[in-house]
Amino acid sequence: MSYWQELEHKYYMSTVERLPITLVRGQGARVWDEDGREYLDFVGGWAVNSLGHCHPVVVEAVVEQVHTLIQASNQFYTVPQVRLAELLVQNSCLDKVFFCNSGAEANEGAVKLARRYGQLNLSGAHEIITTMGSFHGRTLNMVAATGQPKFQQPYIPLPGGFINVEYNSIEAIKAATTSLTCAVMLEPVQGEGGVNLPDNNYLTAVREWCDRKGILLILDEIQTGVGRTGILFAYQQLGIEPDVMTLAKGLASGIPIGAILAKDRASVFNPGEHGSTFGGNPLACAAGYATLKFILDNDVAGNASRIGRYLIDGLKGFKQKFQFITDVRGYGLLVALEFSSDISQSLVMDCLDRGLLVNQLKPNALRFMPPLIIGNEEVDEALSILDKALSIIVS
Repeated sequence: MSYWQELEHKYYMSTVERLPITLVRGQGARVWDEDGREYLDFVGGWAVNSLGHCHPVVVEAVVEQVHTLIQASNQFYTVPQVRLAELLVQNSCLDKVFFCNSGAEANEGAVKLARRYGQLNLSGAHEIITTMGSFHGRTLNMVAATGQPKFQQPYIPLPGGFINVEYNSIEAIKAATTSLTCAVMLEPVQGEGGVNLPDNNYLTAVREWCDRKGILLILDEIQTGVGRTGILFAYQQLGIEPDVMTLAKGLASGIPIGAILAKDRASVFNPGEHGSTFGGNPLACAAGYATLKFILDNDVAGNASRIGRYLIDGLKGFKQKFQFITDVRGYGLLVALEFSSDISQSLVMDCLDRGLLVNQLKPNALRFMPPLIIGNEEVDEALSILDKALSIIVS
């Protein structure tokens, strides 16, 4: 254990099982540890580093903003905030934006917005329907919204107002809808829950049901948004439009930011009903604008689509080679590899030893979330390392 790891054990709360390396530098799709060893990063800050580590366009924007204006109260107008809001609205189906600091905050704000909508338009309806296997954040409310008992159990009793129903079942949503329902909140692809893909027409049916009942559809695109699934926003390839959408992770390529986007009819906050001290600060918004503008101008989502297909094809080749691989699934550069037994941890460690960072999604599944700017060469390198690690399982 290194000096820094010993200090971490001494001073930091034990909230995550870390891998035994201390990262000190990153560039593009690669990082280096304190001993100078290089790794190919297919974790990408948990789908955060859209443009890779320390992309010049983000570094330049942040440095310029640090020298100009870092923080200002939302009592005042600031240019980076308005520029990023305009860019998001111009490239989505939504009309208004609110910025915060994280995905959990964005989802909290979306729930508040839906409840306010329910007060004004649905006789005080306040319940939100979510699905099993979802993940919406770590606050108490978002733990209640998240349909995974392992996250909920340590914090019982949980706040009320959330109904968790079966995923991929429109009938379950219909059965749970009552006069108290103000919204349905879904991930277009369940990221943390397993890179679970929606059945054909599931989200279309949910959209139609929400329209029929006059309730809001909230899409949590914290993990899927900003090019991750091979298109700017996942809803665009699924044939529907949300009333409210939340973003975070990849929006500023590593600088903390979250966003709530809403259509005009759902944008019902009045002054004083929601806010954030740090949300939408000039530094985060400058990074967000630089990231999003680069993604749009350089078809980074298209690259994620092309390279994602290349990655998935390579992993499907492994499925033919290794009988213990049971599934390969994903969109763009959000991909899961599932196994017939709990071998993920050993694979993560073997890949680590060989210079590849991957994420243990579940005991029997790995997740790949590399920067959206990678090419075939990096995929080939990752597949070569993974092939060696998988071969050890067979031997």
